[in-house]
Amino acid sequence: MLRRILDYSARADPYPLYAELRGTPVARQEDGSYVVSTYREITDVLNDPRLSSDVRNLSRPTPSGEGGAPSSFIHMDPPEHDRLRRMAMRHFGPPHTPGLVTGLEGFLTATVGGLVDELAGKERIDVVDDLAFPLPVTVVCHLLGVPREDEPRFRRWVNDIMNSVDYDPETDPKARLDNGVRARNDLRQCLGRLVEQRHSHPGDDLLSRLANDDGPDGRMTDADIVATAKLLLIAGHETIVNLITNGMLTLLRHPHVLQRLRDEPNLIVPLVEELLRYEPPVHIIPWRAAYSDVTVADTVIPQGSQIMLMLASGSRDPNRFHDPDRFDPDRHDNQHLGFGSGIHLCFGGPLARRETQIALTELVRRLDRPRLVVDPPPYRRSPVLRGPVHLDVEQGDG
Repeated sequence: MLRRILDYSARADPYPLYAELRGTPVARQEDGSYVVSTYREITDVLNDPRLSSDVRNLSRPTPSGEGGAPSSFIHMDPPEHDRLRRMAMRHFGPPHTPGLVTGLEGFLTATVGGLVDELAGKERIDVVDDLAFPLPVTVVCHLLGVPREDEPRFRRWVNDIMNSVDYDPETDPKARLDNGVRARNDLRQCLGRLVEQRHSHPGDDLLSRLANDDGPDGRMTDADIVATAKLLLIAGHETIVNLITNGMLTLLRHPHVLQRLRDEPNLIVPLVEELLRYEPPVHIIPWRAAYSDVTVADTVIPQGSQIMLMLASGSRDPNRFHDPDRFDPDRHDNQHLGFGSGIHLCFGGPLARRETQIALTELVRRLDRPRLVVDPPPYRRSPVLRGPVHLDVEQGDG
């Protein structure tokens, strides 16, 4: 079953396969790994302190892909994870910086507005290339304090890194992988130089605050600041591109909801929460490692085993959500798994939500009778970060 889900042929609609998978909430695979697919069991695992996010605790560790550079705190366990996350959150949200996202409201609105302005009068647009891809890079560069003249380089690096994530050695030229490796190194070096500059010339940006804060946990090292900035740029980018694109696709497939949003702009808040459940940007957490033998749904998982968490399956579990395959922005008690759960709950979630809310509201308000060109659209290869690689939309008379 897992092989069928991971196969590209399932990318456009993996949900029937998830439904089959939920028949065995914890399924051992031929390679000794375990797949968890039901809501209750996924949340139990995500909140279990006996499960590790550190690749070194797997019985068969996999390379980190960072070439020896420090990982971000999403790949760490307590207490180190908790310390670094606290240090980052002091400047990224409540309680120490409660106004960060609301303070970006004007910038977000102007940036989305500028991108949507360029779509006026075009008969055909690509939601990915024209809006969803450029938006998060621009926002995070602004947040970090990256000089405007450096933004094109950051866009190029993010693009090369994203292309290398789906690298297939059997079909792709090796240059695709090499470009990704080079982009990671270039991005890390550039961020490192910016952090060095902020020690002596601080500004009103996130890099400056991280570089000069001697808080209760001490000062974050430059290497950890760079890793945190990369996390915002890369992980945040993947999430927001897919969330906006999946969101527009879902609205175009549900024209009555699209019209409701046009008439009731406040609907966007619960609507984005339902998108995070119904068509989430991240479908799978590829691994957790068991510190010791653990029992999940009457299945004993041995120490060091790889555990794969099927978040998108859990968010469509009929034992947790009524009529889970229906897109319902009026859904109550919508505790989805779109941003995970537990100590690793996505720390950029509030920003991702607001970017998506503004982007979808503006697209729906200003596009003229938008229609899908191809349904289903072409999808990215990744079963983990699932979303269309392009979303072509016609507008106007056609």
